[in-house]
Amino acid sequence: MSQIDDLPPLREVIKRHDLSARKSLGQNFLLDLNLTARIARAAGPLDGRTVIEIGPGPGGLTRALLATGAARVIAVERDERALPALAEIAAHYPGRLDIVHGDATTFDPRPLLNGEPAKIVANLPYNIATMLLIGWLSAEPWPPWYDMMVLMFQREVAERIVAHDNDEAYGRLGVLANWRAETKILFDISPSAFVPPPKVTSSVVRLIPRPAPEPCERRALEQIAAAAFGQRRKMLRQSLKSLGVDPALLAEAAGVDPTRRAETIPISGFVAMARKLTELKSSSLR
Repeated sequence: MSQIDDLPPLREVIKRHDLSARKSLGQNFLLDLNLTARIARAAGPLDGRTVIEIGPGPGGLTRALLATGAARVIAVERDERALPALAEIAAHYPGRLDIVHGDATTFDPRPLLNGEPAKIVANLPYNIATMLLIGWLSAEPWPPWYDMMVLMFQREVAERIVAHDNDEAYGRLGVLANWRAETKILFDISPSAFVPPPKVTSSVVRLIPRPAPEPCERRALEQIAAAAFGQRRKMLRQSLKSLGVDPALLAEAAGVDPTRRAETIPISGFVAMARKLTELKSSSLR
């Protein structure tokens, strides 16, 4: 018997369904049900809530979410080999697990949510983790269709997500993530907890959407951050030239010296420059 339910141990499930992890799908299965339960608990009370899970694989986290009290889990799985194992979990928790066989990068859960906010809780496949996160952070309109994300990433990616100005890992991802959400690394997970073990430590990150981020156009913010960090060793007066406007005007709007580099600019500075960029481009079209 496992720690969270009376379904078979995950190693037995993997063996019975021949679910060897595939590198091409970014798969690393987390088999410790104590750890999957810890991840589920990190999402706060789940009673009455709908949870979106990406890449459930053999279903360790899926089981933890259901055992912890999630009213409904929508599990999106691309690997058809995992579907029979997930179907067994669905039978054990009747009416509470919806299995979607498809690609998470194109999946839109909103038609399934009946207008109610969901939580996203997932051990994300490494090869699409950052792409998925950027997509969720770029949701329009804002606030988005979810009210919390608890996600696992490689530690290096997690550090980029939570980074602020003057942090070594600060970059485009940190600007977008912390503009739109409150971010925090909750805990690390050793490679030995996975099958097969990855070469790096993983981290569980919580992101809570800000109801009202500092106002600016998201695309303009992304353009500013891409230009500034695309040449991060250069001063703003040089790196922002690619935007087709006077970098000095952008820096002035942010109240910073144009000789500063991107990693020293707080998110509020990038927001101010984004607003100025939108203003300058709008006036040039008149």
